[in-house]
Amino acid sequence: MMVKKLLLATLIGLSFSTTYANEIDDLTVKAEQGDERSQFDLAMKYYEGNGTAQDYPKAFELFKKLAERGYASVQYNLALMYRNGQGTKQDDKQALYWYQKAAEQDHAGAQHNLALMYKKGQGTKQDYKKALSWFQKAAEKGDPDAQTQIGGLYYNGQGVKQDYKQAFHWYQKAAEQGLASGQFNLALMYEKGRGVKQDYKKAADWYQKAATQGVAEAQYNLGFLYYSGQGVKQDKRLAKKWFGQSCDSGLQDGCDSYRKLTE
Repeated sequence: MMVKKLLLATLIGLSFSTTYANEIDDLTVKAEQGDERSQFDLAMKYYEGNGTAQDYPKAFELFKKLAERGYASVQYNLALMYRNGQGTKQDDKQALYWYQKAAEQDHAGAQHNLALMYKKGQGTKQDYKKALSWFQKAAEKGDPDAQTQIGGLYYNGQGVKQDYKQAFHWYQKAAEQGLASGQFNLALMYEKGRGVKQDYKKAADWYQKAATQGVAEAQYNLGFLYYSGQGVKQDKRLAKKWFGQSCDSGLQDGCDSYRKLTE
């Protein structure tokens, strides 16, 4: 019985393998005939190693042809490959070029990544104003990370006049979408009373949300609030718990505070 099951599994595997091979052959023929959908599907299969051996150079070649025809999503994929050095030499200038192409066609992911490159000065001169402009386009489409990035630019006065109220506004939008970094930064604003009235209880609530998502700094700050009894009832047992979790998440301050409460 066991032998029959094994044989059946082998035959099924062979059938799947043959099906994949036929699909790749069919896509290749259609792609060579100029069918753009087949070119894209084939590129994705080479990129992901789906039904064929992963082959970044072949994926890159197919994506590049389609990107040159103006498809925003493909331009975005091509930029990623240049950025990561997949199937081609790593090239930030080319990544920036193709992100720009896709971003100008309103591709939210490209707008976000283009903004990041301007913020970090990758493939171009650092330019916080351009970063802010592109982050805003992505943020308006609901991108929570772009919203957090805008919050950071307003908080630090990068590319724009420092404005804690605007920083709070954008951190809140990201936090309400469940982004851990947005929740942490919003909690920090409540704790410090920056851009909003100081409120330790709300700080604790938002630190809790970020802490449960594994943000080490949020775990530590929540532990400190429990230790000091700010915004929550003082509870050194819970303080120790959160210090310990921040330590496990790699924060040395958490390890030090946990050790002190253990002594």
